[in-house]
Amino acid sequence: MRVDCHQHLWPPALVTALRKRDAMPYMRDWTLYLAGENLYPVDPAAHDVELRRAAERMDRVLVSLSSPLGIEHAPDGAELIDIWHESALALPDPYHLWAAASVAAPDGPALARVLREERVAGLQLPATALDSPDALDRVAPLLDILERAGKPLLVHPGPAPAEPGELPDWWPALVPYVAQMHRSWMAWHVTGRKSHPTLRIAFVALAGLAPLHHERLAARGGPAFTADPNVFYETSSYRTDAIAALARVVGPAAVVHGSDRPYAEPLDPMAFHEAYFTANPSRLLR
Repeated sequence: MRVDCHQHLWPPALVTALRKRDAMPYMRDWTLYLAGENLYPVDPAAHDVELRRAAERMDRVLVSLSSPLGIEHAPDGAELIDIWHESALALPDPYHLWAAASVAAPDGPALARVLREERVAGLQLPATALDSPDALDRVAPLLDILERAGKPLLVHPGPAPAEPGELPDWWPALVPYVAQMHRSWMAWHVTGRKSHPTLRIAFVALAGLAPLHHERLAARGGPAFTADPNVFYETSSYRTDAIAALARVVGPAAVVHGSDRPYAEPLDPMAFHEAYFTANPSRLLR
């Protein structure tokens, strides 16, 4: 079974809910408003379930709430998260989902209930909620529930901060998103595994290539890096050079395919290790 571990597909109920909002994140028609990003004209076809389904070539596709929206951090985010779960669970095959959870007002019992759903692969949290040892402590109750459920964690970039001046549209994806992934990977490397010894975790976008800094980490007195069989690196937006470089450090068994569709396209299975699409995701998801 070939798996895409990371796509975004907004069910109509979620789009409707975003249009009803006055506080960010919100939509007006098909324009998305976020505090830290330029106005984003959403392509309606990108979230048309049947169009996406007709073009899908993977056997199983895991869709997730778009953490850069900031819903997990929003004081009123729980309602949108409920809408996400209800509407995403109703998506047809091959779509399964990552659960979401508020980090502003964590609800452990609600998370435990949704994790019992067969179509829920695990939990996605924004990297901005895991970006220091103290932050990991704050979300530890959610991670404890996830660990007991035997399901994995997906770490995804969170909202970009508002910045002065005009910046190009690609800036958030290349600057704050990558920095967030670095911070969350470092925090996990320092304290996460000690606190959650059996939790399987996958970092989106190859953790922003954070493991490639292991030599500098050692030179500056940081903890030694060794490959962890329960840490995985998802490929979205990266291709041959970055994937090969990271695999040399963490091992090819740690790489799992994810596309980030509709923002990037899936990898070609003929051009990469078949295990990225099959055996490695199977070990992550079990």
